[in-house]
Order: sequence, then C-alpha cells, then structure tokens
Amino acid sequence: MEKKQLNSLGIDKAPEDTRVVVAMSGGVDSSVVAAMLKDQGYDVIGITLQLYDHGVAIQKKGACCAGQDIHDARRVSEAIGIPHYVLDYESRFKDSVMEDFADSYIRGETPIPCVRCNQEVKFKDLLLTAKDLDADVLATGHYVRREGDINDAEMRRAVDPLKDQSYFLFATTQEQLNFLRFPLGGMVKEDVRKLAEKYGLTIANKPDSQDICFVPDGGYASVIERLRPGAGEPGEIVHLDGCVLGEHKGIIYYTIGQRRGIGIGGGDPLYVIKLDPVKKQVIVGPKEALEISKVEIKELNWLGNTDIPEDGIDIMVKVRSTRPAEEAKLYKGQKQDEAYFLLKRPEYGVSSGQAAVFYHEDRLLGGGWITKAETSFSL
Repeated sequence: MEKKQLNSLGIDKAPEDTRVVVAMSGGVDSSVVAAMLKDQGYDVIGITLQLYDHGVAIQKKGACCAGQDIHDARRVSEAIGIPHYVLDYESRFKDSVMEDFADSYIRGETPIPCVRCNQEVKFKDLLLTAKDLDADVLATGHYVRREGDINDAEMRRAVDPLKDQSYFLFATTQEQLNFLRFPLGGMVKEDVRKLAEKYGLTIANKPDSQDICFVPDGGYASVIERLRPGAGEPGEIVHLDGCVLGEHKGIIYYTIGQRRGIGIGGGDPLYVIKLDPVKKQVIVGPKEALEISKVEIKELNWLGNTDIPEDGIDIMVKVRSTRPAEEAKLYKGQKQDEAYFLLKRPEYGVSSGQAAVFYHEDRLLGGGWITKAETSFSL
C-alpha cells in the first residue's frame, strides 16, 4: 500500500488546503512563523490576543501582547497577505492569570503567570477558536520541538538551549500537543531574524520581550497592591529559632531564597526560608535551611508513554526555568493529580507555587505545581 504523503506540518493535505492559525504576539518569532508558513503555501490566519487594558498597554514596551505589539502583528499580516484578527481576552486573562498570580503571591508562593497563560488562555481558549475557524493546526513561535505523528506527538527541547521554552509549556496536554505546531524549535534566534529580514518584516530587529506582560519593569508588588489592596501589610521578620529580628513592609516584597534587601544586617548571612501569610511573617535562616530533597506537586500533567509505576520512575527535573535539570525519582501521590519526587542532590530555594518540570533526556514528560518543599535541616 502506498504511504500517504504528508506536508511539512504532518497533515495529509496539500499546503494550500491546510488551514493554519498562527498565534501572533507582534514579536519576531511568531511573525516569522506566519511568514514562513504563508511562503510555503499554507492557508494562514493570524490571531492576536488583547490580554489587558489597551490604553495602559500601548505605553508599555518590552512585553508581549501590548498595544504596539497588536499594531505590529497587524502590519506583518498585511505585509505577507494574510487575514488577521484581534480577540479581546481581557476578562479571561484577568480571571485566569492575573487574579491567580496575585492570590498566589499573597499565599507566600512564587507564581509563574506565563505558564498559566499558556495553560488557560493560549492553548485552551485560543486553540478552541482555531478549531472553530476549521484550522488543521495552531502554530506558535515557541522554541520547542514537536515530534511524532498527528495523534501521538512528543514535545522535546529546542535545538537552541538558550531559547528553549519547554519549561513554560509543561502543562500542555496530549490532545493540545497533537494539534499544536512549533516551526522554530529546530532553529536558533539568529537564523529566525535572518528570515524576518528575508521576508521584509519591519519587526526584524525588534527586541525580545523580557517582562511578564502585565508587570511593568518587574514591579510585582505594585501590581499585587493594585489587584489586592492592603496586600502589602507589614509584619515580623523572624529567625528559624523564633527570635524576632525586625519588621518587614509586606511578604509580597520577598521571595524564597532571597538574601539581599531583607532589611536586617550584621552577623552571618541570612536568607528568606519561608513566608507565612497567616502570621504575616518573613522567616529567615542559614543557607543550609534552603536545601530541599523532597518536593510535592499538584495538577500533575503527565506526558509519558506509560503511567508512573508504583516503585517510581527515574527522571530529570527542573524546579526553575534558569536552573539545569537534576536527577530525581518521581512517585505517584495519594490523589490522581498529585505526585512527589526525591532529588538525588538537594536543590536550593525551591518554593511552593513554582513549577517542577520533568524530562527524559530532551523529551518533556510533563510537570506540576509545587505545593510543598521539605528540608532535612534542623537547628
């Protein structure tokens, strides 16, 4: 029997008969994806999400989905000759991402709103919109690789390790992954910019976004204060031994593992070990108290070929996007969506609210949200 001829997106259709919705942020990466797929003959539709107040956004530089970015996405779409739509997801984004971000910080956690945005907005609502438009796939400018057939895809790290975004996509479900495409996963940024120039895109030299889109200049506390007035209430700075060392201006101004700017001086170096929102306490101690060996997670998303065995499975895990993956053993939790892992070598500064992301070599196996990090340290 003759084997079916698949196009470059793994679809059994001619490119011109394959509809692709491209999530366009207005940046270089997603613009190149749209231009490249259009150049290859696909039926491309660009969609940009307005995620927060346009009047505020248009004055904000260096973040995705702002007013200028919407304008840039529209100009790119006009230049390459594809239809472009702007969808107002402001209320959905506020409810699913911004409110969760604020509540998480108030609980003394360290949230990652970009993961929630991918999980709840881009790969959920936008994906459904793409299907409503009779799209065969949704393509994005993320730097990850998708391998495998249309119904059994795997996500792998990008070829460029400095650009790899798999950590932020750990919550992608198998069904979503089957529908998604990531054309840039096998490329390096320099080549992507060269393509932007080749296609004559005015945003070819546009800088990459750095900030969380709704947090200007990294000012988390001011955003939380605006969303949750009174969240920055002062309280005590307490040593692990129970001794009160001073007063802080609000736990939202502190993160686990922080050393500088705590507000106490003299003696041995002290680090933020824990944030207690109930007692409004910032708890500090020596660096050794930050050593974490056991971590519990919730909302487990597992992309492995088989279930996690009862006696555990060896994995590599990242507890921060900027940290290298470390060896660990992963076990099932008491509930279906819970798990825990034991690190072969202790990690420092692991905080509830962060993501733990699992790998086997360069394959993403999923991950979950950290609920508890245990240290063996004792005074």
